[in-house]
Amino acid sequence: MNEIVFSEKMEIKDNTFARQFETFIDGNMVSVEYSFQEKKIFLTRINTFDGFDNEEFINDLLKNIMEIAYQRKLKVVPILPKIALFFRKNTTYRDLLPPGIKI
Repeated sequence: MNEIVFSEKMEIKDNTFARQFETFIDGNMVSVEYSFQEKKIFLTRINTFDGFDNEEFINDLLKNIMEIAYQRKLKVVPILPKIALFFRKNTTYRDLLPPGIKI
């Protein structure tokens, strides 16, 4: 089931078939791939397009994905260094990390 999640800043589609959250900027798709295990979501890859260099947009996308994790009562496992850095910079979301995961 695909679900569209709205936030103040962006519309995010949870494409469950492709296992990724999708949004658009300037007509181009940016996505974050994921996988599930029990009540954990593993964020495995960030896909952008050639010439994309908007870290603020990625940061906003990740914040919105964290809110989705809260709503769905999921823990978040940051596989990518970029997502681990997000957790270091945004300490409010650290309670989403599973026990034993240190950033």
